[in-house]
Amino acid sequence: MNSRVQHLITTFLLLPVVIASPSAKGFAQQGISPAQATPPDQRPAALAPRTDRHITLDIVVTDRSGKPVPGLQQQDFTILDNKQPRTVLSFSPLDAASKAADRPLQAVVLVDEVNTPYQGLATERQQLEEFLRRDRGELPVPMSLILFPDMSEGQTVVTRDGNALADSLNSMQLGLRTHTRSQGYYGGTESRQVSVNALGRIASYEATQPGRKLLIWLGPGWPLLEGPVVGLSSRDQEALFRIVVRVSTLLREARVTLYNINPPGTTGSLASFYYENFLKGVGSAKKVQNGNLALQVLAVQSGGRVLNASNDVAASAASCLEDAKAFYTLTFDAPVADHPNEYHNLQVKIGKPGLTARTRTGYYAQP
Repeated sequence: MNSRVQHLITTFLLLPVVIASPSAKGFAQQGISPAQATPPDQRPAALAPRTDRHITLDIVVTDRSGKPVPGLQQQDFTILDNKQPRTVLSFSPLDAASKAADRPLQAVVLVDEVNTPYQGLATERQQLEEFLRRDRGELPVPMSLILFPDMSEGQTVVTRDGNALADSLNSMQLGLRTHTRSQGYYGGTESRQVSVNALGRIASYEATQPGRKLLIWLGPGWPLLEGPVVGLSSRDQEALFRIVVRVSTLLREARVTLYNINPPGTTGSLASFYYENFLKGVGSAKKVQNGNLALQVLAVQSGGRVLNASNDVAASAASCLEDAKAFYTLTFDAPVADHPNEYHNLQVKIGKPGLTARTRTGYYAQP
């Protein structure tokens, strides 16, 4: 197995389930090196696949114009799990009429300096500051800010004070990177390694916090690592499949909906839509491809969105937060799986014309 692929696998699979707050110093220095890694059969029990059958879905329902729709009732929803209807165990709406204090909600904006071309970072940060200072700095939901990879620098608490976040952003110096990406395939695997590790750590921390979270990843994300000269051995596929299962499960259990804002020009035109070839959930190691671990794929599968058609970062960020205005939380019990990491496709049908539901597209069930 390629040593860089093996390092990605080892590091990610040994991520702790609970980490320090993102505001703590040294956030970025908590990685586990191969020399420190324990064998898979000696991993803590907390890292084993969970057998909890309770599935929570945060669902955004939109009309034909894409606006979130409030006021729906439980009987308007049908959950299909591998095309089989499931009984809804609980139903809870969140909109302007509900008590938001009873339903914790926050957003996290991550500025990706690892994968974003240097020439685009200054513009993106400027527009993000514009968004944060809108409406006199009064944010619609509590928000925190992460500069990646220098996650030990300038981390902020969760706040609705956009001016405070903008000031913090300005204090984070552009270009002083602790990680620089090399070129080519090996550079791409290195970029994916640090990026997926960061995503896993954020999700692990957010799993300790109540409520739903919107994670907005500003930047193109790591390379898809797909192409005619890229091949995976059966061992590589087995290991990559475990990572896909792990990150998908982490995002679901943490109730993280992932969004990707990527202005045109930061990647080639092909890369802006090529990820769509990998949106279908992968059910086995024999079928897994590098593209199944793409940021954009994870975003869509989490119920989030990919916004790569506009250079207006501020408008795109505001569009992501529209999903916080009205959504519905449903729970159901997953069936017992026949084998480990059994993939289940999810669909949510709305019993009113002209409405579309957006939520997680699948999950991995356990025996």
